[in-house]
Amino acid sequence: MPNLGFEVEGVELVANAATPMLAFKLRLRDANPDQTIHTVALRCQIQLEVTRRKYSPEDQARLLDLFGEPSRWGQTLRNLLWTHVNLVVPSFQGTTLVDLPVPCTFDFNVATTKYFDGLSGGEIPVCLQFSGTVFYATSDNGLQVAPISWDKEARFKLPVKLWREVMDTYYPNSVWLCLHKDAFHRLYQYKVRHGIPTWEAALERIVPVEETVVG
Repeated sequence: MPNLGFEVEGVELVANAATPMLAFKLRLRDANPDQTIHTVALRCQIQLEVTRRKYSPEDQARLLDLFGEPSRWGQTLRNLLWTHVNLVVPSFQGTTLVDLPVPCTFDFNVATTKYFDGLSGGEIPVCLQFSGTVFYATSDNGLQVAPISWDKEARFKLPVKLWREVMDTYYPNSVWLCLHKDAFHRLYQYKVRHGIPTWEAALERIVPVEETVVG
């Protein structure tokens, strides 16, 4: 039976994708190099291990909306689920290196976006937890099927600057905000009623720059 190990060797921006995307360079190793792995139907849950790093006063101010006052972080600071991804790994023997594509949202209604954007720098501890099915063969038997043990995981430190590079590439000098329809229509009517030419100007009229605490 295959005993697969997983390791993240690096991560890079995926250029020219339809949506913002990171590619994790995922190394798979089979403890039995003599058997052929025909296919791996891989499932991966990615967690942000937010308790495994330190936060500057600037970080704490920017993360106030997500975790509350720093005095309460002992109760509120918990790991965040980033996303689930699936991948079909092609045939290999011994070891292989594949790209694990991970989509990145810039929706500020999503907790992970608030977290990424709230960090001034450094690295984000990430834990990838694996499950799925392995289709394999040995010299003595035909094609067989085995599950991936639920205790399989890999840890990696994602540079904050790389996430910012992804967002600057896909959303240069801008952010993406999802509004309820009624809130959008009120903002739109305010913009039209006051003859304001752009959305930025309308928001600056409502929230003056001097009222902004954290940029």
